[in-house]
This record gives sequence, structure tokens and C-alpha cells, in this order.
Amino acid sequence: MTAYLPHKSVLLNEVIENLLKDIPEEEECFFVDFTYGAGGHSIELLKRKKNCKLLCFDQDIEAFDNAQKQIAELNLTDRVYLFNKNFSSAHEVLSSFDFGNKRLRGIMADLGVSSHHFDSAERGFSFRKEGPLDMRMNMNSDLDARKVINEYSAEDLAEIFFKYGEERFSKRIADQIVQKRLDGTIFTTTKDLEDVIFHCYPKKMRFGKTHPATRVFQALRIYINRELEVLSNVLDTLFEMRDMGFKIAIISFHSLEDRIIKRKFLEFKETDEKSQVITKKPITPSREEIIHNKRSRSAKLRLMTFERCLKQ
Repeated sequence: MTAYLPHKSVLLNEVIENLLKDIPEEEECFFVDFTYGAGGHSIELLKRKKNCKLLCFDQDIEAFDNAQKQIAELNLTDRVYLFNKNFSSAHEVLSSFDFGNKRLRGIMADLGVSSHHFDSAERGFSFRKEGPLDMRMNMNSDLDARKVINEYSAEDLAEIFFKYGEERFSKRIADQIVQKRLDGTIFTTTKDLEDVIFHCYPKKMRFGKTHPATRVFQALRIYINRELEVLSNVLDTLFEMRDMGFKIAIISFHSLEDRIIKRKFLEFKETDEKSQVITKKPITPSREEIIHNKRSRSAKLRLMTFERCLKQ
């Protein structure tokens, strides 16, 4: 198993400051991190709020193993509860967890793929390094990118590329993939796929700011990991749990995710007048942060708060 690689947490101060705002310094409470990853947001929150505890989720076994090691090395095992699960299990976990007399104060999620996944060629998330066509967050899943690219019809591939990647040449790329298969090609690596996509683009568009393969790789990752479906369902679950009274802080990295979050937050506010959207416009990284971490440039942070309902 590959050692977990360093990762720069995006909008770190913005997330932590907003979650801790208006919480008395002496209050003991809980927070939840739906996407532990390299632990940047979680560790920073634990540092700034000495008397809080965290429930942390990560379905990726490499991230989970790294989290266990990291938490132990920092002597934080008595303050962190780790779950090797996708955050789609939120309701199951949170509804059965014993918070005692401590409040759940905030839930955060960084929906971006970590640097570890992009930089680990063997995980198959990036076309910039040759690796197997995979893209699974949950390595126990039966569906990976190789299966999709080698077995799906041109119509289904085109739909995936357009729906989840907003790829303008989706039909051309899908048709060419299927033609290559008919000619005997078996797609096994990220470079196999990247080469076909690259040559489907007009020559004058192949060397722009965005690599031609970017949208198709994004689309495959989202489809394979059911990212949009899981996000929408989890937001609905959190709304059902709103009487607990907590803030939600979610960082997204592309318009499809951000659109779901924005729409859901407005829907929640209209349904329950005690719910408040904190960010009318998303918070974005500063110019300085983008200079130091180019992967942060597309990040958007949206926040919402639910008022606590004290049961009689």
C-alpha cells in the first residue's frame, strides 16, 4: 500500500473560523468531518478547539489507515472516532452515536479529490501519470474505470461524459473509444484513454489551459463513485436531523457539486424558516492561497446553519 502523500487543505482558516464562530470557548462539543483525507481540517479544528471531539469518515482504506496512524502519533485517540465508511452512512452513524450531554456543533466536508489520489499513479485518477484505469475511492467496489471504458456502449459513455463532465465532444470521444475496441484495443491504463481523448479534440484546442482529458476523467470519477447522488442524499439526511442544531461547511470543486449544494440550501431555507444560509455567495480562496496551491483555484465553500430544537 502506498504511503499517504502530503495534502494542502483548501480554505482551511475559512472553514475552521466559521465552524467555531459563536461557540463559547469553554463549551465541550462534537464536530464531524465527512472527508478526513489527509486530516488537515480535522487536525486544525482539534488544535483550535481543545475541548471538542470529532467523528471522522473516510471510505478510502489508504486514507483511513493514514488517519489511524496520524491520530495516534498526535495523541488524539481519545478525541477522535474514525469510521472507514462513505459519508452516505451519516444517518446510520450519527443517529446511533452517543453524544452524551455534548452538542453536535458542525459538519464539514471537502469534496475534492486529495493530492494523494492524483499523485498516486496506481489509483488511476490522473492522466498525467500512467497507471491502471481505476478511479475507485472504495477499493472493494466492483465498478472501476476499466470496466466502464471497455464494456459500456457509445451511447452510455457519451451520456456519462456529458452529464458528469459537461464534455462538449462527448459523442466523438465515446464513438472513438468503441471504434478502438472494435479494432482490438483493450483499455488498461490512464494513458490509453488520455491518448484517445487528446486526438478527438481539434488540433487548435489540444494545448489550451485545460487538458482535453480533464472533463472525461472527472466524469468517470464522479460516475464510478456516485458522488453527486451521495451528496444530494446526504444533504437531505442532514436536513432531517436539523433539530440537533449544527452548521454545515462544504467545499466543492466543480459546478455540478456547487449547483446541488446551492439548490439544496435554498430549498431547506424555504422549507424551514429557522434554517439559515450563511453564504449568499460562496467563499473562494484568496489570490495568495491560489499562488501557493493551484489546486485550490476552483474551490467554493458554502455554509448553512440549522437552529437547535429543544424537545419538551
